[in-house]
This record gives sequence, C-alpha cells and structure tokens, in this order.
Amino acid sequence: MRNRIWNPYQEARAMENWMNRFWKNDDYTGSEDWNISMDVMKKGDTYIVEASLPGIDPKDIDVSIEDNVLTIRAERKSCTDCDKDVTYLVNERPVGSFYRALRLPDTIDTSKISSDYKNGVLTITLPKAEELKKKQIKIGVGPAEIEG
Repeated sequence: MRNRIWNPYQEARAMENWMNRFWKNDDYTGSEDWNISMDVMKKGDTYIVEASLPGIDPKDIDVSIEDNVLTIRAERKSCTDCDKDVTYLVNERPVGSFYRALRLPDTIDTSKISSDYKNGVLTITLPKAEELKKKQIKIGVGPAEIEG
C-alpha cells in the first residue's frame, strides 16, 4: 500500500471546484475554463496547426495573423440563447468567447495560408516562403589532378 501525502488546501480547492460546478448559477459562462487544445506540426516546409473547436459554428470562428502572431477567436453560444424554456441539469461545456494566440516564425508565406474546419477540428496550413527556403547547392567535382 502506498502512502499519500495529504494536502488540505488541495482538498479544499477540489471541493470548491466541485461545488461551483454543481451549484452553477444561470449567468455562469464557464469561459475561464476554456482552453483551445492545439497541435502544431511541421511537414517538409509547411507548418500545420490543428485546433479542437468541437460544437462551434464555422461562422463563429475568426482566424487572423498580425505581426507574425496567429490568433484563433471563437464563440460557443449557450442553448439557453436559443430556447428560454431550457433548464440545465448538468452544464459542463464552456460557452462564451475565447481565443488562442501562437507566435509564428518569420519564414511563413502569409499569402498562401489556408484553413479547413472538419469534424470540430480547425486545420491551418502555413507554408514556408519560397525565397526563404534553404537552397541546396551541389558541389561539382572535377577530375583529380595528379602531381608529378
């Protein structure tokens, strides 16, 4: 049996969080709990950003780049905005406005950026600028001279 160090402050925070979730009032938006999960990958000379935005209407997503900072802004609306007769019994999905910013390298060709939204995943493709790509120079090898 493993011994566990008891932390009363951690237990109190966990109880407070549980109580807040259980006794949420109607004006609680939960937006401070929201964090856009994001993967950033490199494939050849292209960077790929995938952001999880489940349940977000594509018209409520804004993607912009300014000063080499990629910003994703989105908004998830509550069902109570649509139907005033709805009373939540459990309401754990965050609603409201949120964003995520990511600094990009200077080598991105901003004129060729593309995005796609499918199955709740926003995919942004960021190609490297042609003039900034590493150029490989082949070294010619001539016939060896023989000293004599």
